[in-house]
This record gives sequence, C-alpha cells and structure tokens, in this order.
Amino acid sequence: MFDCAPAKKHTENITFDVPADACDSHCHIFGPASQFPFDPKRSYTPPDAGYDDLKAKQNNLGLHRAVLVQANCHGYDMSAITNAISRSQGQYRGVALLPPDVTATRLQQLHEEGIRGVRYNFVSHLAGATIDELQTMAQKIAGLGWHLCIHADETSLLRLLPDLQKLTLPFVIDHMGRIDISKGLQSDAFTALLQLCHHPQAWIKVSGVDRLCGGTEPYTAGQPFMRAIIDAMPERTLWGTDWPHPNVTGPVPDDGQLLNIFGAVCPDPALRQRILVDNPQVLYQFDSQPTRHSG
Repeated sequence: MFDCAPAKKHTENITFDVPADACDSHCHIFGPASQFPFDPKRSYTPPDAGYDDLKAKQNNLGLHRAVLVQANCHGYDMSAITNAISRSQGQYRGVALLPPDVTATRLQQLHEEGIRGVRYNFVSHLAGATIDELQTMAQKIAGLGWHLCIHADETSLLRLLPDLQKLTLPFVIDHMGRIDISKGLQSDAFTALLQLCHHPQAWIKVSGVDRLCGGTEPYTAGQPFMRAIIDAMPERTLWGTDWPHPNVTGPVPDDGQLLNIFGAVCPDPALRQRILVDNPQVLYQFDSQPTRHSG
C-alpha cells in the first residue's frame, strides 16, 4: 500500500530555452523496490520511481544533470542512488543519509561513487537529527569537499542558523527553509534566510514552491520568495523539482510547470545559466561542462 501518489507522467511544455547541462539539483529515486528494497523502518512507502523514470522526466524537461537526494524510505542504503549515478555517464551526483558511525573508508567509497554531501532532517515529521551529529559529520567529510544538506522548517531553521554559520564547510538549505509564506517577505525566518547572502558557505535551493503554497496551484504566493533569494545570492542559489514529490499536500506538482515558474521568476538567460548550470557545477563537482546543446 502506497502512502504517496505517483509522479505525473505528462508535463507542461517548457516555455524558455533550457541551457546546456542544466541540473535538477533536488530530486529522489525510489526503488524499484524489487531491486532496491525499502528500509523496514521507513516512515512512508512510495510507488517505484527509479532511474528509467527519472531519465524520462529529465528528457521531457530538457535537463541533463541531476542531484539525487537520499530519501527516508531507503534509509542508509545508498545503492539505488549509486546505481543511478553509475548509469548516468557522469551526469548525476548524490546526497546521502549516513549513520553517525560511518567510517572514513565508507566515506571515500561513496565519494568515488559520486556522493557529494550528507543530508539532515530537522522538519517535524522527519525529526531525529541533532546539531551535535551534524557537527561531528562536518569534521568527517571536510577533507572530501562535501557539503551538508539541511532540511528544516520555519521553527527549526531559526534555531539552527547560528550553529550552521559556524561551520567551515558549505551547507545547503533545502526548499527555501520551508518558511511560512503567510507571514510575508519581512518575517523573521525569511529575513534570517536572506541574511545568508553574507555567509560565503551558505547555499539555498529555490525548490519546493508547491510545498510553501500548501499545494495550491499555480503557486503564485511562493514566487516572490524565490525571486528574493535569487536577487540576494545568485552565486549560491540552486533549483530543483523535488521529483517525484513524496508526501506532498494537494495534487502532485507538474514538473514542467515548476521549471516554467523558475523561468518566469528568473527571466535573465545569464542568471538562469548560473543557477541551472554553473552553481551546481561548483557545488556538486561535475566532471566537465558544457557538453550539450540548449533545448
């Protein structure tokens, strides 16, 4: 029995020229469960959304690169992601969930397999991480050139930011910190988020606009927040779909619509190039660029 609806098969036509080697910097892979079983301790069970499904979605959107973020349903078993990376001909990277006692040998193996970061969940329905665990992991991965990926919400974000800004390696805030947009652009949480423009190690993903809007299409209320982040720190902004959208409120988003929303709030082709291609190239250490024509 599935807890999540499947991703949409058909998407809006893209209304702008997607730059060569554009990257979806936040998506997931689920199974196929027959090959990559789910964690018995998972908090949800999604339908399969494996490498072939992701590749088809990318082709539809004109994207070539992707960052696969390990999902709760696979726990610490990274094989679904590392298999997908190995099949991608250098076009995919991964972000791991890792146990606190992970060894240096295992970290090096994962690096060679294309992992470039470690994710920590601080949102209420996935809570469990502590700042002490995060700081210990930061010491372990510092020599690999990795980053920490932070999934927070409005309450936890304000609590975490002082400690995050003491880190000496990059950290990425997922889904615009899942702030409460009903409080407006001047809210304490969003103001604090924008202040990260002054911190050279801080990155923000302008993903999850559907989540910020509670699933209410066409996600208009969240778009000024995307624009504000892009304006504040274009050199450290990333974009992603969150495909295949686990545990969403409301209808499953159309990934073409999400990409078109990014195009609308970021109309400058040079800035799109920076956010979709150049920034992911730096943070996720892709091997080369560009290799493909726009489309």
